[in-house]
Amino acid sequence: MIAQRMDAEIISLDSMAIYQGMDIGTAKPNLDQQAQAKHHLIDIVAPTEMYSVSNYVIRAHRVAEQIRQAGKRVLVCGGTPLYLKSLVRGLFLGPEADWEFRNSVEEDVKRYGQELLRERLLQVDPLLGHKLHLHDQRRMIRALEVAKITGLPLSHWQQQFETPASRTEFPVAVLQLSRSWLHERINKRVESMIDRGLAAEIEGLLQQYGSLGRTAAQAVGYREMLQHLQGKATSMAETTELIKAHTRQFARRQEIWFRGLKELVGIPVTPSCNLESIADRICDLFNNPAD
Repeated sequence: MIAQRMDAEIISLDSMAIYQGMDIGTAKPNLDQQAQAKHHLIDIVAPTEMYSVSNYVIRAHRVAEQIRQAGKRVLVCGGTPLYLKSLVRGLFLGPEADWEFRNSVEEDVKRYGQELLRERLLQVDPLLGHKLHLHDQRRMIRALEVAKITGLPLSHWQQQFETPASRTEFPVAVLQLSRSWLHERINKRVESMIDRGLAAEIEGLLQQYGSLGRTAAQAVGYREMLQHLQGKATSMAETTELIKAHTRQFARRQEIWFRGLKELVGIPVTPSCNLESIADRICDLFNNPAD
């Protein structure tokens, strides 16, 4: 609806919708929805592949330029906060992954615990060491990796990343729902995913690819269902409740991320709001941005 009003094409801002065949668990736009407005960066890689935020940012900027050259506006839509922050503020792409180093650190964490990882990061990058959550293992390992390869802490390279962008240049809207209503919608969505055949979708992917890649296998919904299919969860009911809980936790982390992005303009939404009124407010923001 918004893309049609703005004569825009959509760039997906979903770190899991990029994967082919991962449709139900990502709530990927269906063919009818994609026919109403052209979508980009959906179904672009196999679920066995690694796809970093730097890969996404480079490709998203390239696609955005192609859209503009075609005389269309660019509408970015999705809920992966790191992708959003990287697009709006710019991203230090950093060195290529050193998998030998990463695997070595992961083995140390398994053997000695998360506190060792925190202590190592505090030695080389105290700013990030104090900022990152103890369980944010992936980002802590990346910070250690960057410091090892470049000789400088990642926090040094990310200084621009912490500077808010202009709302005039990058108008961004975030829908704000009450906690209770959001949780109700999450629970219904998870139940719908199960009813539509999330388990069968994953079984099909395993038959086709043998396994899912490291990133795809950690997606909320896929991770829990994989454990169920592997016999690590005792019942579908328990798996469903686990997905609900983890999705609510993910939504909470999104909310915290969004609060830290000063560029964002909140759009309060209640159950009584209709789609037309929400679209009106978003289009007005995009057409009349103000710092």
